Amino acid sequence: MSTKEEVLEEVLVETVTKKENEIVLYNDEVNTFDHVIDTLIYACDHTAEQAEQCSIIVHYKGKCTVKTGPYKELEPRCTMLLEAGLSAEIV
Repeated sequence: MSTKEEVLEEVLVETVTKKENEIVLYNDEVNTFDHVIDTLIYACDHTAEQAEQCSIIVHYKGKCTVKTGPYKELEPRCTMLLEAGLSAEIV
């Protein structure tokens, strides 16, 4: 069999990754760690450990993604964060 007879077929599979929306929480100089942690537990269904880790990231990095998902599911959660006095937005 010659190399001319060999047919190599390359199949490219395009994976469409649907980018989910994110709630990004921003640092401020107003809210305490305890308030941020309690609010993340309440509004985003975080465990205490998740909420604490996010609050530390926000404190040192200035922002942190705290929840991802479809916009319609994130909107009420983001509203709860905002109503609690936190700085957040859906991106």
